[in-house]
Amino acid sequence: MLRHMRIWALAASRSAMCALAAIFCAVALVSASPALSQGDRAAAQPPPQNLPPQASVDSTYKLGSGDRVRITVFGHTDLSGEYLVDGAGVMAYPLLGSVQAGGLSAQELQQTLTKRLQPDYLKNPNVSVEVLTYRPFYVVGEVKTPGSYAYVSGMTVLNAVALAGGFTYRAREDTFYITRNEGGGKVKIKVSVDTQVQPGDVITVRERYF
Repeated sequence: MLRHMRIWALAASRSAMCALAAIFCAVALVSASPALSQGDRAAAQPPPQNLPPQASVDSTYKLGSGDRVRITVFGHTDLSGEYLVDGAGVMAYPLLGSVQAGGLSAQELQQTLTKRLQPDYLKNPNVSVEVLTYRPFYVVGEVKTPGSYAYVSGMTVLNAVALAGGFTYRAREDTFYITRNEGGGKVKIKVSVDTQVQPGDVITVRERYF
């Protein structure tokens, strides 16, 4: 009996030593593996899904000629749709006829439509207004293809010049002028290539002095 107990103890001791040796080997392998840098970890992550570009400029953007808006009146498909602001800043809308949209933000136009629909046509109308496309901007002066171009959110003067075919050999490439509608009037400001463009801007690329 005593002999069997000694054999069992010896076997248990050997098993424990083997398990301990295996743990030490695993720790050594982990320690020897090179740590991933932050860049390596980022590269190992799955690529993020492409997000749709944002179309809006900001909540204070004032509508003007050439802007297209989507108006939704919940529960009334006959009053919902896409509408264009014309050259006079007016939008033709069912039931109401001509609605002055120029100079209003999307939220202000929403409030205007709600107030005009509520007394005579609808009870507690639920109206939403979203800007779909912005009026174009213009590039004139020393560019290869002057003209009007569709606005894209986040665009800079340099992006605008690239759309217009780039500079001519006579162009001054460090400073520019933008004519912009502000406060009901037009202002002319001196800008650089990194200045962000707004819908309706007229960018003037000047001729350099030889």
